[in-house]
Amino acid sequence: MKILKIFTCFSVLLILSHGVFAQKNFATDADFAFKNENFYSATEMYKKAMSKAKPEEKARMNFQLGESYRYLLEPDQAEVYYGKAIRLKFDKTNPDVILKLADVQRQQANYKMAKRNYEKYLEVKAGNEEAKKGIESCEQAIGWISEPTKHIIQQEIQLNTDKYDYSPTWADKKYNELVFASSRSGATGDGVDLRTGESYMDLWITTRDNNGKWGEPVILDATINTPDNEGSSIFNYKGSNLYFTRCPVIKKENIGCDILLASRSGSSFKDAESLGLKGDSAGSDTITVGHPAINKKETLIIFASDMPGGLGGKDLWYSTYDKREDTWTKPVNLGASINTPENEMFPFLDEDENLYFSSNGLIGLGGLDMFKAEKIAENKWGNAANLKYPLNSAGDDYGIIFEKRTDQKGFFTSNREGGKGQDDIYNFSLPDVKYILEVYVKNKETNEPIPGVTITLMGSDGSQVVKTTDEEGKFIFDEEGGNRFVKENTNYGLQTKKDEFLAAKTKFSTEGEESSKRYIEEVFMQPASADVVIDFPEVQYAYNKSELLVNEATNAKDSLNFLYNTLMENPTIIIELQAHTDCRGRDAYNEELSQRRAQSCVDYLASKGIPAERMIAKGMGETMPRALGLECDTISKMATKEEQEAAHQRNRRTQFRVLSYDYKPTGGK
Repeated sequence: MKILKIFTCFSVLLILSHGVFAQKNFATDADFAFKNENFYSATEMYKKAMSKAKPEEKARMNFQLGESYRYLLEPDQAEVYYGKAIRLKFDKTNPDVILKLADVQRQQANYKMAKRNYEKYLEVKAGNEEAKKGIESCEQAIGWISEPTKHIIQQEIQLNTDKYDYSPTWADKKYNELVFASSRSGATGDGVDLRTGESYMDLWITTRDNNGKWGEPVILDATINTPDNEGSSIFNYKGSNLYFTRCPVIKKENIGCDILLASRSGSSFKDAESLGLKGDSAGSDTITVGHPAINKKETLIIFASDMPGGLGGKDLWYSTYDKREDTWTKPVNLGASINTPENEMFPFLDEDENLYFSSNGLIGLGGLDMFKAEKIAENKWGNAANLKYPLNSAGDDYGIIFEKRTDQKGFFTSNREGGKGQDDIYNFSLPDVKYILEVYVKNKETNEPIPGVTITLMGSDGSQVVKTTDEEGKFIFDEEGGNRFVKENTNYGLQTKKDEFLAAKTKFSTEGEESSKRYIEEVFMQPASADVVIDFPEVQYAYNKSELLVNEATNAKDSLNFLYNTLMENPTIIIELQAHTDCRGRDAYNEELSQRRAQSCVDYLASKGIPAERMIAKGMGETMPRALGLECDTISKMATKEEQEAAHQRNRRTQFRVLSYDYKPTGGK
């Protein structure tokens, strides 16, 4: 429940003493409590005053109850009382109740109804930017939820209670100590915050063991925690300085929150001192500053504040450290590239000084959403992007931090549905995208697996891995020594080799694949022993000639390019290239014609760079019909000319067989 944190641990605290309210006029007392942001007490008083109120006044008090519950971050209750106010026609004099109703419906992920009410509000106040932004937020939220990011969100059960637990921050360089704010029992003071009816906030610390389990949180010592509220904090990189938010409570005085610094020595802290970010002008005491974020060099601090000169609500400001003067410079507003008329809070700077923060003034899912803004210049950030669902929810999401040297996992705070208490700490992780390649190599003729095949996996990133298939003709490229074989955004080529088989190739790509995927490649290798004759695409010749036929309809060279690629992929094979004729014509003529045709093929391949000694031209004439039933006598007995011509065509063919696998270029070793 974030905004509650805005008011409990961040907004101006105007705590009133018990018994300050007269009991005779509950409406007046309730209004006074509400004005002083004492929403918890205000709700009870409005309910008591309601019974004797006239309809018009009852409508107003229902609206005030809706407002109180909205500030208490109970949108379901706020919706109930806004609805009652509207039924009592409060919207006729104050149409803003419709806008408020839409807002709390959006915070409950009721986007369809919220959109209707935003549209209804626009009928009364045409062109209202807040309503238009609400409609766009509803539409975006529906889209983001339907296509969530891959993040896995888990509640930190060991850290959370049924109270407020929020704003974790690392307390050591090893990232094993975590400090966070909480209203759990055991607070430094025994007072009750009249806003929430719970204990005041304190800072607690917990340590993670080697198994990743968090220890029992321990409250920080009294130099940090006081009977007042202590909230969002951050340590410097060394873990020696703690910057934190403190909200003093002084009866009947308006004292805003402040950022303090306490040096750490072992497990204890020195007295905390204000950074002086409020300045010392008249009225500066009432200004609230909080939620510190610092850079690694500890020369820049970003924080949230309602100080004059902002865009509205809580804005993000920055200040730089003047080493010579040993002071922080006058705060500067981050400007409209980050801030809105609503609230921007809970900043965090990563190691590259990208800015993370939460806002309810930008397009989002409901309450406070988390955003990432790029550093675009010195002390300037822009291009704020919503972290989307499920990091963000319809509730309030804020206070993100990351594990060491990664933005893939970390912690944040949320009051989303399913939590243990009010605000809870959650961890998140973006699972590694894993690509696994399964390769199955089989005999093209028998479909049997081939063991002992050398598989070479080559990536466009320059990687190359050589492995061998097992007895099942299989190898799975998963990982080895913690390194994955197949990586993201990479094109891969796969080649298989084994003697007595022609090499085979295939390819695949992980480009554009955002999810883990298992690739399965089935590779068929052509047996190529000396007694196996291999077909390839038909080579055609000019009629009764040996020249390769090349015209508009046919290009015999295209067919031979298949064989060229085979020879290139198998650089050690020596082949016999066979040309066959049909049985028509004289035997001697057919043999001589087929020899010339075979030689034409060899000559073409040699012209493309294949060494001539790797190819032997062999004219087979008509001596070897392709198959039984294609002998000349059998063909002559076929019923039609068409059948006979088709049979002769099958016998006219060009093939090859592998004679050896031990070719070495001339002069080769």
